[in-house]
Amino acid sequence: MTVIDDTALDVIFRNARTYIAWQDKPVEDELLQRIYDLCKWGPTSSNCCPMRLVFVKSKEAKERLKPCLAGGNVVKVMTAPATAIIAYDMKFYELLPRLYPALPKAKDSFIGPDKEQAAFTTAFRNGTLQGAYFIIAARALGLDCGPMSGFDNAKVDAEFFGGTAYKSNFLCNIGYGDAAKLYPRGPRLEFNEACKVL
Repeated sequence: MTVIDDTALDVIFRNARTYIAWQDKPVEDELLQRIYDLCKWGPTSSNCCPMRLVFVKSKEAKERLKPCLAGGNVVKVMTAPATAIIAYDMKFYELLPRLYPALPKAKDSFIGPDKEQAAFTTAFRNGTLQGAYFIIAARALGLDCGPMSGFDNAKVDAEFFGGTAYKSNFLCNIGYGDAAKLYPRGPRLEFNEACKVL
């Protein structure tokens, strides 16, 4: 396995920040597809791939999202070139026969009232993992990210996912960040504070 160099590690991790303000520079649809075409390769359990994405770019779509946002996030979203609604499909298992052919009956593990919790846990956990891969992919392609909570999930689901089994997880603004508006970087826990080797 090839080890990427420090420049790449700086871009993806060490120098990357959570942006709250944006340059007036568009993110082309082709670049959004490139993000997905990278992040889709991240591992999920049984290759279940439950993440679903809606890219909110147009003025009309932003206006639909605006009433769902907490007050402190309105300007961040409305000025971002694009906002990804990172969601997960509660019926991800319908695609398991195609995505995980090694176990033809994998779908059966999630069907039925007594298996709803297993379906939710699998969809939420793996959809969240895929959301993290999404951020890494966007950074690797030269974009800045502003992942956030601070919105009404039920409103987002009603507005953007009505009639589906999709549930919103978090939002992620993407574009070219305005570094002049960044807060000072917060500290992180050291290895010995957060980790234990047994």
